[in-house]
Amino acid sequence: MTKHYHAVAWIDHHEARVIYFNDEDADETVVHAPHQNHHIHGKAGSPSGTHLTGDPVFFRKIAGALAAAKEIYVVGPAAAKAEFMAFLRRHAAGMLPCVIGVETLDKVSDAELVALARRYFKAADRMRAQIKRP
Repeated sequence: MTKHYHAVAWIDHHEARVIYFNDEDADETVVHAPHQNHHIHGKAGSPSGTHLTGDPVFFRKIAGALAAAKEIYVVGPAAAKAEFMAFLRRHAAGMLPCVIGVETLDKVSDAELVALARRYFKAADRMRAQIKRP
């Protein structure tokens, strides 16, 4: 997957869809949370009755799947994306400069996710200071 510069990660507490892409093509990896054998209603939280929070093993796998990306866009429907960012701050701070955006996004198809990420990176590139060429 190292042939692509950009990656988008759609994250919730059950799975992460990590997609490396360029203008022509995309490669996807799905990372499943190890504790998710059955659906838990969002208001019920975990089987123990507490609020479901991020699993460090799950977040470590996501970080590993994103390790080759030079620019990362993190999206998802709930708190898992923020918990993943907190995990990065504590355990993989070297990846933080690569994360150029974190936004809320409901579940979408892979094609819609890649299209959204391509538009995001094109807009982000226009916003960054441009390097002057001699």
